[in-house]
Amino acid sequence: EGQRGALLYVPATYSPGAPTPLILSLHGAGGDAQGGLSHLVGHADAFGCLLLSPQSKGSTWDMLRGGYGPDVAFINKALQQTFDQYSVDPRRICASGFSDGASYALSLGVANGDLLTHMAAFSPGFMRPPATVGRPLVYISHGQHDRVLRIAYCSRRLVPHLEAAGYAVVYSEFDGPHTVPPSIAKEALGWF
Repeated sequence: EGQRGALLYVPATYSPGAPTPLILSLHGAGGDAQGGLSHLVGHADAFGCLLLSPQSKGSTWDMLRGGYGPDVAFINKALQQTFDQYSVDPRRICASGFSDGASYALSLGVANGDLLTHMAAFSPGFMRPPATVGRPLVYISHGQHDRVLRIAYCSRRLVPHLEAAGYAVVYSEFDGPHTVPPSIAKEALGWF
């Protein structure tokens, strides 16, 4: 699809036929598919996870620019190709992302809880699901010194909203800025 694509990281421990967890990892605004992998790839082998990172069509995900469209279709296609070629554990499929990618992951996860079993959002700003389906488990982290998406207006509002809606949320604040520290990435993969 033009210049965009998706990257799939296959852990060294992958064994054909053995159900393997899958994380759909979505990059932040201005990022790319490689950026979507960057914070998790160092831990993927230890936790035995497939990592799928698609590229948004524009500078960020379509929902953040006014509605769902080509990015959802592209993600669906990339997921289907992964399901067709690899043994994915249907009990462990996670939508994850950083920043705008985290907002998109939460929005997609809440709307696709029949497929996605988990959501991991690193410094999300908001969520705008078109519908609510199922109740995936939720992990959210946010830096207390985030100046891009301020924690008081973002995660500290999102977490109570999700909990009130019946979602089980693990919430982790850390002493840092708008980033995904390696310790937080490892914590999230351990949770998943």
